[in-house]
Amino acid sequence: MTNITVAGTGYVGLVTGVCLAEVGHSVTCVDNIEDKIDLLNKGISPIFEPQLDELIVKNADAGKLAFTTDYENAYSKSDVIFIGVGTPENEDGSANLNFVYTVARQIAENVQKDCLVVIKSTVPIGTNDKVEVFIKNHLKHNVKVEVASNPEFLAQGTAVRDTLNASRIVIGVESERSRKVLTAIYEPFKQPILSMNRRSAEMVKYASNDFLALKISFVNDIANLCEAVGANIEDVTNGMSYDARIGNKFLNPGIGYGGSCFPKDTKALHWLSEEEGYVLRTVKAAIEVNEKQRFKLIKKARQDFSSFQGLKVAILGLTFKPGTDDLREAPSIPNVRLLLNQGAHVHAFDPVGMDNFKKIYPTQVVYEASPEIALENADICFIFTEWDEIKTIDLNLYREKMKTPYIYDGRNCYDLDAAKKAGVNYQSIGRPNVKEYKENLEKVVK
Repeated sequence: MTNITVAGTGYVGLVTGVCLAEVGHSVTCVDNIEDKIDLLNKGISPIFEPQLDELIVKNADAGKLAFTTDYENAYSKSDVIFIGVGTPENEDGSANLNFVYTVARQIAENVQKDCLVVIKSTVPIGTNDKVEVFIKNHLKHNVKVEVASNPEFLAQGTAVRDTLNASRIVIGVESERSRKVLTAIYEPFKQPILSMNRRSAEMVKYASNDFLALKISFVNDIANLCEAVGANIEDVTNGMSYDARIGNKFLNPGIGYGGSCFPKDTKALHWLSEEEGYVLRTVKAAIEVNEKQRFKLIKKARQDFSSFQGLKVAILGLTFKPGTDDLREAPSIPNVRLLLNQGAHVHAFDPVGMDNFKKIYPTQVVYEASPEIALENADICFIFTEWDEIKTIDLNLYREKMKTPYIYDGRNCYDLDAAKKAGVNYQSIGRPNVKEYKENLEKVVK
């Protein structure tokens, strides 16, 4: 039986370990944070992710899944070690590989049998080569260690489903032995396995994420132009989606992408390309569009309010997207910071993200138990996340609860005709005020 160890219990490591156990493997997950391991040994996931808690309990009870801080013992017995630790962004936009190399050193110093080290973390092209050399240079025992690339393609909020029902599994290997080991591990998933060299596998991950980020930024760019010329972005994207070459995914306009992947991966690939003497102009443009897009709602509100000083502002949705409690690169953070700095009284609601937001703003923001309470006597409402709890609000509630029903929706949650019927001042992304546009057009024609 293959003894699998997974380093890291964040989104990548934990989901990988749990799903490997779910298909029948024996897995030990290692982390150096005792509080996280204590929670996991109680059957509680430290991250909010649908299905994860139940699968942790199920596979731990079946003896297929264990959690420990004892990395020395775990690595010494391992046949295969997956590295699933974070690679956060450095100040200059490059990927911070400190966690990857910390684990690599621990592996080198403790592994006591031939093993395969598999890097699932998103790392710059060429990292697998460097990690293999690093491990070999620091080995304490006479063993053979190979390194393989196996990038993940999960999305927060659907991570378990994405892993168990992946469109493809990419493995980057430099030997037939490594290919056979990884193929055997992934056979129970019954998914297409694409084998290539390590650098190509590393690039697949970046190219995939950056392409999706490009698509989002392109749609937001078009949405902004739609507002200027009187087109409706939803009609435009619907017309685009019937072209099979374009498809209907990632065509929703908004206030920019966030999360743990797109922001840092676009910057990391842009940084890497410049280091190699080549500028990825499309990726650079996507980054620039996204940075400006996150303040789109504030710009709209400033046309209606000369100042936010002393106003009660309701914030609905804090996480970067629904289905997760993750706030990394969430548009809500810089927007709330701006509002607080300009003297607004911020009252916020999010179904799962408020505890994490309290770590950033423990006292400056008032956290409400429901959207209705957050809206009470509010002057302005900003919508940053399209949770169902927000999308299903009756628009009449805004008129009834708010002092002045000015709604700035960054996720296009509501129908324009319904907003007009409710009698609220409603602005969204890429959907212009048709009456105002026609009036401006008449002035130009005259």
